[in-house]
Amino acid sequence: MPFPTFLKRVSRPVIDYALPPRCPGCGVIVDADDAFCLNCWSAMRFLGEPCCVRCGLPFDHDMGDGGTCGSCLADPPPFDSARAVLAYDDVARKVALRLKYGRRIGLSRLIARHMARHVRVSDPPPLIVPVPLHRWRLWWRGFNQSALIADHLGRLMGLDVDKHGLLRIRATQPLRGADPRQRAKMVRGAFGLAQGHRFKGRSVILVDDVHTSGATAAACSRALKRGGASSVHLLCWTRALPGREEATD
Repeated sequence: MPFPTFLKRVSRPVIDYALPPRCPGCGVIVDADDAFCLNCWSAMRFLGEPCCVRCGLPFDHDMGDGGTCGSCLADPPPFDSARAVLAYDDVARKVALRLKYGRRIGLSRLIARHMARHVRVSDPPPLIVPVPLHRWRLWWRGFNQSALIADHLGRLMGLDVDKHGLLRIRATQPLRGADPRQRAKMVRGAFGLAQGHRFKGRSVILVDDVHTSGATAAACSRALKRGGASSVHLLCWTRALPGREEATD
C-alpha cells in the first residue's frame, strides 16, 4: 500500500473524531463527508422528469416527448435547455450561500456530484463553461463559485472546462429584489467573448449556482451563440420555481 494512502487511512479516525463530518444543510454531525442528515434530505425537492424540455419547469404529469411549458412556447429562452438539481428552498439556499459567502468551497464538489446526473455526454463532447464574475467582484470575493463547480464537474465527467472564453465585461448591481424585466435590463450587454475563444460549433454546458429569472443565463447564452456555440444547456444547483423568485440570479 502506498504510504500516502496508508497515512490517510490510519489518520482518518483521528480527523473524524476531531472534525466530524457535518450536514451541509444544517451542520449536525453525520456519518460521512458531503452527506445530508435525514431531516434536510427529506426537505429537499429534487428536480427532474417530467419537466419542460426547454426550461426544466417541473410538470405534474408526463407530457410526452418534447413537452414544453406555456412560457417557453410563447417566448423561447435563448438557451436550449435548463436543468437544476433542487428547487430553491431553505436547504438548497443554505448550501448555495455557504459556498458563495461563507467560503465553504468544499461544497462545490458536493454540488458537482449532484449535477452530474443531469449531464448527457454527446459526440463531440460538450464544453463546460461557468458563468463568469466581473474582475472586481472576483477580486473582492476571491473565487468564482460557478468556476469551482465547473472544475469538479469537468473532472467527474471527463469533460473540458473553459473558464476564460466567456467574460463579464461590465459590472452589474446585485439582482436581488429586481423583477424579471429589470434583471434582463441590468445584465444586457454585460457578457462578451475573449479573443481566440473556442465556442464555434461546440455544445456548451453553462454552469451556475442559482437560477432565478434566467436573465443571467439568457445573456450568457446569447453571447455564446454569437460566438458560434451550436447549443447552450444551463445546469444549476438550484432554481426558483414560480412564486419563489427571491433568490439571487
